Amino acid sequence: MAKTTDDEAKKPVSRGQKTAAWLMTGMLILGLGGFGVTNFGGNVSSIGSVGDITLSVDDYARAVRQEVAAFSAQLGSQIPVSEAIGFGLDRKALQGLVTRAALDDAALKMGLSVGDQTVAAEVLKISAFQGTSGTFDRAAYRQVLQREGLTEAAFEESVRRDVARSLLQGAVAGGFAAPEALTETLYKWIAERRGFAMIRLTEADLAAPVPAPTDDQLKAYYDANIAAFTHPEAKRIAYAALLPEMIAKDQPVDEAAVRKMYDQRISEFVVPERRLVERLVYPDQAAADAAKAKLDGGATFDSLVAERGLTMDAVDMGDVSKPDLGAAGDAVFAAAVGSVVPATSDLGPALFRVNGVLDGEETSFDEAKDGLSEELRMDAARRAISDKVEEIDDLLAGGTSLEDLARETGMEYSTLDHVVGQQGEAPLEGYQAFRAAADKVKDGDFAEAVVLEDGGVVALEFLETVPAAPIPFDEAKEKVAESWREAEVKKALSAQAIAFKAAVEGGASLGSLGIVDQTPEISRDGFVEGAPQSLLPAVFTMAEGEVRVIEEGDFIALLRLETVKPAEATGEEADALRAALRAQIEQAISQDAFSAFATAVSAEAGITLDQTAINAVNARLQ
Repeated sequence: MAKTTDDEAKKPVSRGQKTAAWLMTGMLILGLGGFGVTNFGGNVSSIGSVGDITLSVDDYARAVRQEVAAFSAQLGSQIPVSEAIGFGLDRKALQGLVTRAALDDAALKMGLSVGDQTVAAEVLKISAFQGTSGTFDRAAYRQVLQREGLTEAAFEESVRRDVARSLLQGAVAGGFAAPEALTETLYKWIAERRGFAMIRLTEADLAAPVPAPTDDQLKAYYDANIAAFTHPEAKRIAYAALLPEMIAKDQPVDEAAVRKMYDQRISEFVVPERRLVERLVYPDQAAADAAKAKLDGGATFDSLVAERGLTMDAVDMGDVSKPDLGAAGDAVFAAAVGSVVPATSDLGPALFRVNGVLDGEETSFDEAKDGLSEELRMDAARRAISDKVEEIDDLLAGGTSLEDLARETGMEYSTLDHVVGQQGEAPLEGYQAFRAAADKVKDGDFAEAVVLEDGGVVALEFLETVPAAPIPFDEAKEKVAESWREAEVKKALSAQAIAFKAAVEGGASLGSLGIVDQTPEISRDGFVEGAPQSLLPAVFTMAEGEVRVIEEGDFIALLRLETVKPAEATGEEADALRAALRAQIEQAISQDAFSAFATAVSAEAGITLDQTAINAVNARLQ
């Protein structure tokens, strides 16, 4: 999800960025024409003020809609204003409006402004005001502003303020340099590398297997961990369902239709013999003959490929049939695996190497008939269910109970306990559409038909809430035993790892204790397959030669830090990383400085907001 923090509205913007922003604003003006941007009018004309700058109702409404349009573009679909306000986009729009007004007020008090020529240049850049020739069109300019409820004077004044604001922003946020000490400290921290050796402990490393538990041990474990063996609160749901497999067996199948399907999909059932082939094409026959002579003289096919400046991937054709090879088909299919044969290809004279033979496969109609018949029955079942959906809806709308519905339509009636947000073991809970409906259903809701992903249909209703309750010990015993064993193995491995650590610190070699994984060099943002995320942070806190036990979840390992490699002092990579860090530090300082300045000028100017007016605009936007 896109960020919606207030700080984003306070970031400094360069003159180039501001020009681009006006171009985007122009496009938004056009795009918002069908989005309902109009002059709000009415008795209330503002939502407040910042210093001497009035925050108009229209400006606020436009800011909210532009935030909604930008956010919708990020999501790839239009979201309603009510939903956007729920995301806090109205507050983001208001914060941006207040910040801009505070800067405008500061620029006004400083006497900072730009002339008409600059304003005209900015207006001429906005694509929304350009005609078909790509040049400024005054008629289009007037029409767009009219639709927006803006006068030319008001719009041009807003452009003037925007340019002046960008100058102020540039003055406040520009010219910062990253402190060299900070850059160097961060560089050394980021560029440091470490190497370590590690033994991952598994149950096979235990000196003795974990003994089988007694019933008393299991009961004690069950009592101590009763939360793990408790059914969560659930909704008891009644349902009537009709799934394709429930009626598929009763659907008639015409053998002629099965034969037609077989013929249409014959390529699935009759797969011709194929070859794994590499092809090296030459510009002419003389070059191909010369290459074949080299091959006969002892050169390898791989060396001929390299001589042409190609890679093996470039000459690999994969698996091909005889027709795929055209004129070369007979020669290639007659060749033995591993041999190279000359032949003419679609691209010219070539050498073909045969790397393997894939035998053809054929599934006869009689062998495929049962599977194809089942597909046709399932399709027919889906169509039959689809034809019943309207009838099911009508019966439910008429007050028919789920039990009666099941009797009248051949559906299956039953109940199940559904835990919100979870997929249970019941087959119906495998359907996302059913889970979504079950999550939402509540007491008093009327049942309605829900079409499932495979074409089935279900109607459901809420019966009661089933409170959380412990699973009886006898029922949970198998799960208790499994959980107990996992805990005992983990406890034994932890003790084993501590014993290994003491042995290594006493002089024993890691290799004498188990299989050692060596990581000669790794950075802080590196990756160790199968290891938890906490591993590398731990590695970078260890002293050289230190031995440590790392435990997280099912992962238990003994680790020894072998080397600490300081950051390279010089080199292209070092210079590039330092430059990137400087840029990030300068940007962060610039943003902090601008944020502080914007906060200060806002406080100095004084902010007055009319929450009633803001609420009224939000309500009308929805």
